[in-house]
Parts: sequence; structure tokens; C-alpha cells
Amino acid sequence: MKYHVLSASLLFSLLFTTAAQAKTASYKLDESHTSVVISWNHLGFSNPTASLHHVDGTVKFDPATKILSLVDINIPVASIDTGVPALNKEFGQPDYFDAEKYPVANFKSTSIEMNGDKYDVRGNLTIKSITRPVILHATLNKAGFQAMEKKNAVGFNATGVIKRSDFKIDKYVPYVSDNITLTVSSEAYSD
Repeated sequence: MKYHVLSASLLFSLLFTTAAQAKTASYKLDESHTSVVISWNHLGFSNPTASLHHVDGTVKFDPATKILSLVDINIPVASIDTGVPALNKEFGQPDYFDAEKYPVANFKSTSIEMNGDKYDVRGNLTIKSITRPVILHATLNKAGFQAMEKKNAVGFNATGVIKRSDFKIDKYVPYVSDNITLTVSSEAYSD
């Protein structure tokens, strides 16, 4: 009798888990509604910013439970735009991103903790083939049907701080800050 109870309990657990997983959908980041912005401190006088474009990736999200289970973002570093052409070129050089040799940075989640509409997304950031753990603090903006695109959508904002020296991008540290603030805003559509 105990065997049948255990088997029924296990079967129920498996069915519930499968049903819960079936609700999770894969969403593709929309390049035209995704922005990645970095900022740093310059000699204590200013906090310049730069944008990175043509970002793509995937999130896995269950709109019913608001569970976010995967974040995987590709960031083309050669797309960096500081608003200063000479600085854009410098940032592509080996002292910085070495964009010709390492054209794409990647962030991939390893675990995600949820608190309401807020998430601590722990993951690995890879720049120049160097991988370091990073935490992004994300907020769910909205999930549902996006009428203009006629698709189910989800939108998040996320921010985190990285040390550029962890990725061997340490030119002018400490005069130009080692800490870089990374801000991501994205809208993604279900496949």
C-alpha cells in the first residue's frame, strides 16, 4: 500500500512539474526595443555613458507565475557608441574590448531569485573570453499581449556593477573608475 501511495505521489509531482514547465515560454529579445548602456566615472568629474547596439538573446518566462528561468544575452562590443568617434575606435582596441578578436560579450544566467516583480539574476558574463560571475537586479516592467507587434511580450529593466579589471580592461584605473554600471532594458517576444 505504501508503494502505491509513493508511486501516486511521485506521479502527481511529475505531472505537476511538467504542467508548470509547459507554461514557460521562450522569448527573443527585440533588437529595436533593447538597450544596453554602460557608465563610468571619469577622474571624479563626470559619469559618461556608452550604448551598445544590435543586442540579441533569449529569456524564458512563465507569464502565469512570473517565474523567470533563463536570461541569455549577446552584446556585440564593436557596436559601442560613446558619441565620440575617436573613443569608439579606442574602445575597440586590444587595451579595451579587442572587438576584432572578441566581437561578442555574453551574459548567461545560472540562477534566478524572485521577489514579486523583482529578480536577482546571477550569471556568468564573458568578455574577451574571460568569464566572471555577475548579479543583475531586474524588474519586470510588463508581460502580456503587445498589440503593435501582435505577439506575446515581456519587458524587463536590469542593472548591475562589474569591475572592468576582472576582464583585463584596466587602462587608466583608478583614475577612470574600475566599476562600470551596466543597465539593460529589453522587450522580448515569444517564439
